[in-house]
Amino acid sequence: MLRRKLIRRGLMVLALLLVGPLATATGGAVNLDTDWRTASRESAGLAPDPATTPEAIVQVYAARAFSWRGLFGVHSWIATKRESAPAYTVYQVVGWRALHGQPALTVGMSIPDRKWYGNAPEVLADFRGGDTEAMIDAISTAVAAYPYVGEYRLWPGPNSNTFTAFVGRRVPEIQLDLPVTAIGKDYLANGGILSRAPSGTGIQLSLLGMAGIILARREGVEINLLGLNFGFDFLRLALKLPGIGRIGMDG
Repeated sequence: MLRRKLIRRGLMVLALLLVGPLATATGGAVNLDTDWRTASRESAGLAPDPATTPEAIVQVYAARAFSWRGLFGVHSWIATKRESAPAYTVYQVVGWRALHGQPALTVGMSIPDRKWYGNAPEVLADFRGGDTEAMIDAISTAVAAYPYVGEYRLWPGPNSNTFTAFVGRRVPEIQLDLPVTAIGKDYLANGGILSRAPSGTGIQLSLLGMAGIILARREGVEINLLGLNFGFDFLRLALKLPGIGRIGMDG
């Protein structure tokens, strides 16, 4: 009898976690028929033109992951431009590179707001001028300390969101509030259990990215079950659901 109850409850929890991804699939938010060879990698027109914007810039982006992965989560990356620089430097982790024996972490001049294989990105953070040059220095230092340069695991991490969250924790000035769909953000470096939240405005408890909780001013309350997150943002009233993301005030 006890075993049946545990199985029943386990199935109920699993069904609850999968409601969001299933709703995303039926809602048409993710194109499951995209061919990566022909999918758009053009600019989404979100980043300022370096030719007309001399000030230093830091931006963080996230876009729905490619194909069926997009039903569950997003891919995130960081773009910076120093004062008067002619182009942006993009920092990101790309899974297919690790599969081919190359470093998963890439750093180089690129289009900052490029669509992720057809999926348009959104801006999660945007800083310009002022102390942005110092922030770029801090980001560069954090990127150099990332411990999983040659590793990638889609679930529960380390992946692209593990990297972005790692930099956010090392550079709290960004106050990076990654969406709950950024699966892998809760995978703490070097097997850690307790850390600051990615935004730097609270604390996080995580067991290998598979279970845990975040209590922070920026993120609010987030609970991680099997790598999928749900929670509530009290500062900017919003419900956070697996697969769907925010429902409520804009983040």
